[in-house]
Amino acid sequence: MKKTLIIAEKPSVAGDIAKALGGFKKVGDHFESEDQIISSAIGHLVELFMPEDIDKDLKRWSLKKLPILPEKFQLKPIDKSKDRFAQLKRLMGREDVVELVNACDAGREGELIFTYIYELAKCKKPYKRLWFSSMTRQGICDAFTRLRSADEMHSLQDAARCRSESDWLVGINGTRAITSRMYGFKVKAVATVGRVQTPTLALVVAREKEIANFKSRDFWRLSGNFGVAEGAYVGVYQKPNFKKGADEHDRADRLWTQAEAQAVLDAVKTAPLADVSEEKKRTTQIAPRLYDLTTLQREANQRFGLPAGKTLSIAQSLYEKHKAITYPRTDSRALPEDYGSTCHDVLKALEGDYRPHADLVLQNNWINPFNKRIFNNAQVSDHFALIPTGQSAEKFSPDEFKIYDMIARRFLAVFHPSAEFDVTTRISTVGAHAFKTEGKVLVTPGWLAVYGKENNEENATLPALSAPDGNPPKAKVLGVDLSAEQTKPPARYSEATLLAAMEGAGKFVDDEELASAMKEKGLGTPATRAAIIDHLLNLKYMERQQRELIPTAKAQDLVHFLEAVKVEVLTRPDLTGDWEYKLREMEHGKLSRDDFMKGIRTMTTEIVERTRNFTEDEGDALPTDLVSPDGKPMVETLRAYRTADNTFAVYKTIGNRKMQPEEVSALVRDRKVGPLDGFRSKLGRPYAAILQLDEANKVRFVFENRRAEGEGADPNAPELDLSTLPAVAQCPRCKAADVVETPSAFICRNARAEGDKRCAWRISRTLLGKVLPTAQIAKLVTEGKTDLVEGFRSNRTKKLFSAFLILKKNGDLGFEFPPREPRAKKAFGKKAAAPAADQPPAPPPGETEA
Repeated sequence: MKKTLIIAEKPSVAGDIAKALGGFKKVGDHFESEDQIISSAIGHLVELFMPEDIDKDLKRWSLKKLPILPEKFQLKPIDKSKDRFAQLKRLMGREDVVELVNACDAGREGELIFTYIYELAKCKKPYKRLWFSSMTRQGICDAFTRLRSADEMHSLQDAARCRSESDWLVGINGTRAITSRMYGFKVKAVATVGRVQTPTLALVVAREKEIANFKSRDFWRLSGNFGVAEGAYVGVYQKPNFKKGADEHDRADRLWTQAEAQAVLDAVKTAPLADVSEEKKRTTQIAPRLYDLTTLQREANQRFGLPAGKTLSIAQSLYEKHKAITYPRTDSRALPEDYGSTCHDVLKALEGDYRPHADLVLQNNWINPFNKRIFNNAQVSDHFALIPTGQSAEKFSPDEFKIYDMIARRFLAVFHPSAEFDVTTRISTVGAHAFKTEGKVLVTPGWLAVYGKENNEENATLPALSAPDGNPPKAKVLGVDLSAEQTKPPARYSEATLLAAMEGAGKFVDDEELASAMKEKGLGTPATRAAIIDHLLNLKYMERQQRELIPTAKAQDLVHFLEAVKVEVLTRPDLTGDWEYKLREMEHGKLSRDDFMKGIRTMTTEIVERTRNFTEDEGDALPTDLVSPDGKPMVETLRAYRTADNTFAVYKTIGNRKMQPEEVSALVRDRKVGPLDGFRSKLGRPYAAILQLDEANKVRFVFENRRAEGEGADPNAPELDLSTLPAVAQCPRCKAADVVETPSAFICRNARAEGDKRCAWRISRTLLGKVLPTAQIAKLVTEGKTDLVEGFRSNRTKKLFSAFLILKKNGDLGFEFPPREPRAKKAFGKKAAAPAADQPPAPPPGETEA
């Protein structure tokens, strides 16, 4: 009997299809019925030839042999999954198999997985495409009633091939070319670059540069404390006739000179009364749109600190394992215009806490099929917005429930009416000076009820005004406070904000409608952005510190070099975003595969040629005040401070750490600098060291002892001579020697003395993740207590906290915590102040001493 072979992307999906269709028996690794066979890949089974597969001579990296531009890309099985490919090939070759169905994930990568298997197996049998966005039984069965033809998938297949081949061309050629110029081929260091990963990294590096170059500016703010019969409130001084200009830091409440601020303070601080006026407006807030994958990842990172890759993995589990949500790898925030009845069915199926909200939507008939924010075919591509399927939520893990709850509540909220607020703006005028206070009261919860915002706990209420005898309202001036503040640099990227930047090709946009229009030219796709971030972390180009993403010295060197080489296409996100836009155009049949690949080949050749022809003299060497140990003037080049004849050089990056100009100056002048923190081994482990010039004027690492671990450590080097190190303070224990600072600790200079003179007093330079400032250790030793030190991290809770370090009578170290601030009462419409994150209620267990 003739049979159809159905190939899914994963074994679990193959099993789900078999259950949905029914009538199958398990035969080895596949399922079989009278007229169908279901098997699966295990993700990608086939890959493109590597250079050494094309020509054995290309195994050795050589700049002379670049660019490598295959006329036709050949395929081979991935080594670890050869057996699985062989199984599928045998099934394809069976005489009773007359037709195939591609049931891989409904997207570009799913198309590529099947296409490569089909091509490498040299299969010529006809095939169709199964395209489903729900893994429920009904969703699978419905998808089989509307199989797509191979011709319909041709454009998506072209885009999938182009994505794979373009990443190969840029990645292979770019990595080999850049590595050759940055490191040479004799060392193991590799400068990995990619069509999407490198411009993404450039965003993070650019932000870090912006932070490093940021110059804080002082400003002053005035807060007036006012009293009326019903209570007190605070108003903030507003500059008269303020208009927002080009200065991004200028605000109506910021005064840029102390003299101006003091003049206002002097004018109002003795005034007894303020004239008060206020305006009340009813405002509405519409529910946010349904989730696409990127928006879900961003909000999960902001709310729960979940990495983007983790959120995708959870969503994929909710889709495949629990059948509880629709296809997660979507870039759409709208539903098809004929999906109203499906939404009705899902609302009827929701249980538990969702039931009352679902009933409210159904009873009031709030599903409006003409609402274009929800139902819009023009905003639905291959997939639609993420919504629940109505399956039970009983068996979810805690993280699965968090993500499911986000999706379910967003689905419920989008059908609810707007929330309504009364917003009050109160102006308290003292002479010619106005102070502004705002209050906001939730009047009608609307969609906020879905999130439990039905009461007035979050309201910003103002004490009511009264005007006796019909006179204008007045308020007592209880006092005016003047505070000095500083502008702050932009925040480092978190995964949430980096995903947003990738989505908008480097332009962070808060407005939902504008962001939707810009995402067509984003970096990567919703399905790949998390993997790109994880890849950059795995390559040690970035580090994750709490929720911040911080570029390493390796990343900064790479981007700096690419900018010097003028390979803009690898550093400008908007340019690379344009390539992703063209792939999307190809998916919709608006751009040919040949035209796209011509552009990629041109781009690849340009990267190689610019890199090959670059000379470091291209960026004119800058003169410096440095003089080498043999008396020669030094210049600054792209990667080093060196003499003109290159007989002496100090590189800007040593031990995966960027050297500061003043540190290089000290090293050249004093032949030694440090201890310095922030060095990192090849495995990414941090360490501290002293840098020293040896007899040949080469830079060497010096550690406290020869057994210290660290990149550059010499096992045969002599131990650090403690007698040569400058004193920090007198030793608090032996009183007979000074405390000195080494790469790893503050120790008594008598630490290696013989007999009774030996003193074991020692404090690690890094305590609970915090590098202790030398000045604070000096204060600790001389006064018995430091200032408040911020940034300790609890080993138990992993939370940051602040504490004073104290010296006990026996010389041991202890913590003293500042008193907790009393919880502020809710007033003037402000939320109660939360306890400071750096002030734990008590010393962390086991961490009271070090």
